[in-house]
This record gives sequence, structure tokens and C-alpha cells, in this order.
Amino acid sequence: MATPSQHDLRKDFRALLESNQCYYTASTFDPMSARIAEDLGFEVGILGGSVASLQVLAAPDFALITLSEFTEQATRIGRVARLPIIADADHGYGNALNVIRTITELERAGVAALTIEDTLLPPKYGRKSTDLVPVEEAVGKIEAALEARIDPAMAIFARTNAAQLSVEETIERVKAYEAAGADGICMVGIRDFTHLEAISQHVDVPLMLVTYDNPELNDRERLVDNGVRIVVNGHAAYFAAIKATYDCLREQRGIAEGTLTASELSTRYSTVDENVEWARRFMDVHE
Repeated sequence: MATPSQHDLRKDFRALLESNQCYYTASTFDPMSARIAEDLGFEVGILGGSVASLQVLAAPDFALITLSEFTEQATRIGRVARLPIIADADHGYGNALNVIRTITELERAGVAALTIEDTLLPPKYGRKSTDLVPVEEAVGKIEAALEARIDPAMAIFARTNAAQLSVEETIERVKAYEAAGADGICMVGIRDFTHLEAISQHVDVPLMLVTYDNPELNDRERLVDNGVRIVVNGHAAYFAAIKATYDCLREQRGIAEGTLTASELSTRYSTVDENVEWARRFMDVHE
């Protein structure tokens, strides 16, 4: 089967956004997982920033992966993907000028869509990575992204964290991002349908939700009615791959079965402890 062109995959993704359905993403972290996802009937995949950091660096999601490293992984996937791939482009790897570079590189990598979030990254010393940049700065990033885009079929989503904002503040941000020209709004931290409905009625562009399999949002018809077209439930496939690798190698060494979960294994074999210690020693960060 021939691999579709990047432009055709982008048009396929646009068709998903224009439909009256809600689609759940597959976690596509390398070329093989992208091929598997398409063969199993997934309509769209996503390369997550946290997963890319683990896959490429064995590092936690501390904004350590660089644009070039992320783009290399996206390019590997883009060469073979037969379904549209969304790229989690974090905060655009810097300010609005960095966002221009991010759009240029990821568009060439072949992604069908990407998200630019308004999180302050790297976080301020001594703070969790939940602070948001001013709305004016975030709008500038979206406008810069649109300016840098060459293929208008590639979708650019503005992402915000609704868990860190009041409903009124969330509405203010999503309306500003929509007015700036974002093709869609991505939100993390939506608690339930009451929370979603209070916001969605003020949005006219398609919504993407990062739900982490929140049972309070497990109703596809209600999601559709609220304008949600894409749902990211997390990256269980990648963590299952970590667990399977561990168990396979453990059995080859004749080591008795352990009790560590996939999440615990990802923490054990990434550099979480080292980075926490370095942050304490070199930046006086205590979390």
C-alpha cells in the first residue's frame, strides 16, 4: 500500500474535524506504532512530548528534549505514517520567534496537526510546570505559527490548561486564541461535562481534549455535542511497550517476576531522580 502524501493526510485530518464524530487518538511514538495504529483502524495518532522525551532521551517530561530531537522522531514517523499524526509541540520551544522555527521544522517532518500550549516552560525556579504565560504572549505565538505555516491544510491548535484557570479565565483565553486564527482549541484539565459545557458553548472551532481516560468524560455522543472532535486518553501503548520490554529481558535473564507497573518502570529507568537532585543543587528548586 502506498504511503499517502503529507498534504493528503492533512486533508484527512481536516475531514475529521469537520465531521460530526469524535475520534480517539493512538499513541504513535515510532514508525512501527504508527503503522500498527493505522492497520487497527485508528483515524489519527499523536506523538506526545512526554513520550518523545522518554523514547529519545529516557528523560522525564521536564522540557529537556530539544526541537531538533523531537523533529527527528516526528520525521521518522512521518516517513511511513498512513494516518494523520498530531505533534505535541509543547510551548513551541520558546518565544514567538522559536515558534516560527518549530512550525517550519514540524511541517517539513510531515505532521498533520500540532498543538502550541500556553504553559510557562521551562517552569520558574521552585514552581511546578503549571504556570501559564500571559494571554497576550500566547496569542503572539499562535499568530506567529500561522504566519510560518506554508501548507494551510496543516491544523494548528492552541492548548491551555483548564484545571489552572477559572471557567471565566478559560473562556477568555480560548476566545482570544480562536480570534487569533487557531484552527482548534486543545484543553487539558476538564473535570466533567458540566465543566466542559460551561466552556464549549463559547467556542466555535473544533475542540481537542486531553482526558487521561477520565471516566467523567466517557460519553462520546455528549463530547460530539460539545464540539469535541479529538480525544487524547494518554499513552498507554508506550507504557505497555516499556513493560513488555522489561518482562522479556527479565525472563531471558531468569529473574523472578517483579511487581513494578509500567509507570513505575518508566520512572525507575528515566532520569527523574538525577534531574530533581540537579534542580535542587544548581537552581535551589525544592518541589
